[in-house]
Amino acid sequence: MESKDEKIKIVRGIPEPTLRRLPVYHQYLRELEQKKVFFISCTAIAADLKLIPIQVRKDIEMTGVVGRPKIGYSVKQIIDGIEEFLGWKKSSEAFLAGAGSLGAAILGYQGFKEYGLDILAAFDNNPAKAGTIIHGRKVYAMEKLPDLIRRMKVKIGIITVPAVSAQKTADIMMDAGISAIWNFAPVKISPFGGVIIQNENLAASLAVLSKKLKVMQAAENIRP
Repeated sequence: MESKDEKIKIVRGIPEPTLRRLPVYHQYLRELEQKKVFFISCTAIAADLKLIPIQVRKDIEMTGVVGRPKIGYSVKQIIDGIEEFLGWKKSSEAFLAGAGSLGAAILGYQGFKEYGLDILAAFDNNPAKAGTIIHGRKVYAMEKLPDLIRRMKVKIGIITVPAVSAQKTADIMMDAGISAIWNFAPVKISPFGGVIIQNENLAASLAVLSKKLKVMQAAENIRP
């Protein structure tokens, strides 16, 4: 049986660009399935998604799905393969720390369940929020977080607290047994004990968007 460290090495050996493209394929193929398209080639997928055919083939191969000569890939098999590969067929339970505006928005997004993520509850340091219900999830005092992680064996933590509290919150989660953290705080989290960290920097994404917009507007202004 593989140890936790061996499993983490396998996960980290998967190219991140592939992991980011697989949900794009999934959404695209679900649309094809609704249109009654049953088979498709890598070339067709690549053309529609503006990708390189060989890259699409390699990405699909990661899921274990094999195409058929002159027919291509079964759309349903790729969808099932992606869902199995990404763990969407098995629900993963999570706790969210930080029940502010961003945390509430994440709690309210129903699409996560489609991808196998079930956020059970939220936690917050504000005493006024303890005991309240946000989008059907109860908010608990932050001090209850480690005990509930251990008791319920929850493995995923979502952080939407202010930057100044992010590392402390992550440390609490990791000490209690969390294996993976999805961090939305505007600061990088330092992991320990092999915990997987996915940092989402919304400010950085906005900066890229703003810069691209300015470049486009500048180009339009100098056109003859």
